[in-house]
Amino acid sequence: MAAHEGGLVPSIRRCSRGDFPAVVDLLRQQWPLPGARESALRDAYERGLASPRQRYLCAELDARVVGFGSLTLTSNLRQDGPVGRLDELVVDRDYRCRGIATSLMRAIEELAAGVGCTRLELDCDFHRKDEHAFSSSASSSAGRCSFRSV
Repeated sequence: MAAHEGGLVPSIRRCSRGDFPAVVDLLRQQWPLPGARESALRDAYERGLASPRQRYLCAELDARVVGFGSLTLTSNLRQDGPVGRLDELVVDRDYRCRGIATSLMRAIEELAAGVGCTRLELDCDFHRKDEHAFSSSASSSAGRCSFRSV
């Protein structure tokens, strides 16, 4: 594991079909996933991998997936170019507050900018106060992020 400024430097890469079990484990840390729902989630994950509008990124440390982020590209008549939407950003609870979400967020911002996005949007559940703080700091540093609590 590489470290920098008190944090860890994960390797960020595009997700593959084989990453699904690790991604599900991460998502289970955020919200309950009944077994029946997992099958539907697998279908959605595979559709996302195949979609030209969806990008999935994994953060790895020592060949273990410890973070996941997803970006959806949309069109918006009000904006002068595509708009990116951060759908999920989750880090394994044992690796939080170590710079992994920041690394994932930077990679998502670079990916969005690389395809011409003029804006990056995200929502965060109202009760997730720790995520509000992260999202607000990401919004401030990026200058192009739009953050709102829902």
